[in-house]
Amino acid sequence: MIKNIIKELKKSADPKKAAVLKRFFKTGKGEYGEGDKFLGVIVPEQRKIAKKYSESSINDLQKLLDSEIHEYRLTALLILVDIYPQSPKKIVNFYLKNTKNINNWDLVDLSAPNIVGDYFLDKDRKMLRQLAKSKNLWERRIAMVATYAFIKRSQFADTIKIAGMLLGDSHDLIHKAVGWMLREVGKRDKKILLNFLDKNAARMPRTMLRYAIEKLPEKKRKKYLKKEFLPFSKGRLRGVMKLT
Repeated sequence: MIKNIIKELKKSADPKKAAVLKRFFKTGKGEYGEGDKFLGVIVPEQRKIAKKYSESSINDLQKLLDSEIHEYRLTALLILVDIYPQSPKKIVNFYLKNTKNINNWDLVDLSAPNIVGDYFLDKDRKMLRQLAKSKNLWERRIAMVATYAFIKRSQFADTIKIAGMLLGDSHDLIHKAVGWMLREVGKRDKKILLNFLDKNAARMPRTMLRYAIEKLPEKKRKKYLKKEFLPFSKGRLRGVMKLT
């Protein structure tokens, strides 16, 4: 089955799109996506292929996730999202064992809420706090973006908790993720967002703050942007991924 997936992805490849995606996803030396390779297949096409091969084995999906080709990894993740309801614990364990392969922001954003977030809806969420302390950029982003599943169900406490843990993060992709999730909280409960901003706006990196306040009235946005930025650094511990 994996041969058919690869064949279809290659058939949909577009070298011009691939060149654009290499730049867009920062694949140069020293950049966050260093070494990532692209075929130039658009996401809607990958979704179609994923639907066709939803009966792929875990072994085949592992091979796709181990690939240096971005679309192979994303298609594998889209298949995991599709089959997750069949065996949630098995899929989430497999997902968390593969965080080294879920190594660009689109891979995280298109999978973490539907797998990790959904799994922990009715469970203790200590694992997410452990991920938020990880040295791995993508594990920290998984922790933050996974809470989108909670936000959609008007559960905001863990988003606020993890956002607070990541205030001192140094990476722009974490700033964007935190700001995005805070903005989503604000769409549903402005009071909670404003309370967080009143306490933390001065410590929030500017990108994080701008994302968080994007939907607020102009007067409110100006108020928070005028706060003097007081940066701080904070150490992190690596979390343990294995579920028991």
